[in-house]
Amino acid sequence: MPLPIPDLRPFFQTYEDLGDGPLNWPEFFGNTRPVEVEIGTGRGMFLVNAGETHPETNFVGMEIEYTEGRHAAKRLQRRGLPNVRILGGDARIGIPRYITSTSVAAVHVYFPDPWWKRRHHARRIFNDWFVAEASRILISGGILHAWTDVEEYFQVMVATVAANPDFLPLPPPEERPAEHDMDYHTSFERKKRKAGLPIYRARWERKAR
Repeated sequence: MPLPIPDLRPFFQTYEDLGDGPLNWPEFFGNTRPVEVEIGTGRGMFLVNAGETHPETNFVGMEIEYTEGRHAAKRLQRRGLPNVRILGGDARIGIPRYITSTSVAAVHVYFPDPWWKRRHHARRIFNDWFVAEASRILISGGILHAWTDVEEYFQVMVATVAANPDFLPLPPPEERPAEHDMDYHTSFERKKRKAGLPIYRARWERKAR
């Protein structure tokens, strides 16, 4: 008999838990602090570190793999982070359904699946539709962050954002030395940097409306 799935609410909720949407951030978090969204949380290193170091900001992660999302939520639950939540589901459904226009201060995309085979490139999250949605949900001056270890995908990201007139390129964040194993942006960054591989980073500002 399979073990019951632990109740990780409010740290992990599926779209079925949330209903039709859209979300009202002050009701969802119980405060009016700025909200930042991560697409593809993995095991949650970014969310855990960001939630702990920036208690003045609320963070929402969207993760299509429930196992990964629940693993990350357990880390949030152990730390009792009141300003971080994970939504289980496809961001391509969740963004238009749950996130209202001009309601988030930043969008984070770290090491998205590159879908290596050319015939699968249409499955990549970073495309014209996604950039348009990021433009819609970001406030004026909001920031879109994107990191990857795949140079070809990085060039696609840069070209895709450049084709959207709503964004201004910003200087990329510099790589900094890690003081310990948890002192990385994500676990994937840790893995790649320890292997000596380059990381490609970019960020853009949403122009004033």
